[in-house]
Amino acid sequence: MAKKITSDEHLRREYHTWLRLERGYSPNTIEGYEMDLDKLRTYAQEHGLDIVHMDFDQLQDCIYALCKDLKSEATQARLLAGIHAWFRFLLYKDYIEQDPSELLEGAKKSKHLPTVLTLDEVNAMMEAIDLSSNEGHRNRAMMEMLYGSGLRVSELVNLQLSKIYLHEHYMLIEGKGSKQRLVPISPVAEEWFGYWMQERATWPLKPESKDIAFVNRYGRPMTRAMVFTIVKRLCAEAGITKTVSPHTLRHSFATHLLQNGADLRIIQQLLGHEDLATTEIYTHLNVQDLRQAILNCHPANKS
Repeated sequence: MAKKITSDEHLRREYHTWLRLERGYSPNTIEGYEMDLDKLRTYAQEHGLDIVHMDFDQLQDCIYALCKDLKSEATQARLLAGIHAWFRFLLYKDYIEQDPSELLEGAKKSKHLPTVLTLDEVNAMMEAIDLSSNEGHRNRAMMEMLYGSGLRVSELVNLQLSKIYLHEHYMLIEGKGSKQRLVPISPVAEEWFGYWMQERATWPLKPESKDIAFVNRYGRPMTRAMVFTIVKRLCAEAGITKTVSPHTLRHSFATHLLQNGADLRIIQQLLGHEDLATTEIYTHLNVQDLRQAILNCHPANKS
């Protein structure tokens, strides 16, 4: 027999706790799933449905209605994942006896090869940083961390000084699902981080920023949006026309390691990928490079 629901607010809090503690999802994933739940809730209210006791046909109509306005296949897939998570939670907590979303299918996420910068483009981007500005050394240190260690932007902005061990040349990174990994710091990144630490000591810091490695001009922690803006601006100033984000530097880090002979499993560990299949996308990039080398360099293709 299904358990009785006390209140909608209690159910929301219980779902949040389940995502965080039972599933071990990152704050960004939890935020995304809760936004998906709000979309489902709005649809249910507009159609006079109970968000807990929707059946398969009602969910199928809901998915179609919500996805038709979403152009990105990745966004559609994420929405479907959020709806699956909601009904798995209800089943796990005995609020329902059967998961109506179990057989739902939506748009399958295409495996697009990521954008990667060449070494010359990375260098041009670094050289575009104005070191005479107040944020110059900070920006250079951040870019070197993203490219030199393959950090996610969320890992960069949450990086704590107490988890950076410069004497051992390592830092302790908390990745997706609160999973921790040790990541080496490159000598170049260490050098620029040292310059930034000297500069940081002169900045006014808010109490919540005392242990945060990278802060803004007001002494508050950096945000992902701020880092994204800096990357976009630097690429524009460097004349890079590719669609670039902070994650592009992570892709470039992995690709350049692979091109220079690094083992795929080492790259997997550095990136914090749980599944080797996620890392294998970089082998596809490398195969493309090999084919392009034949097309460009083999005499049979130069006629």
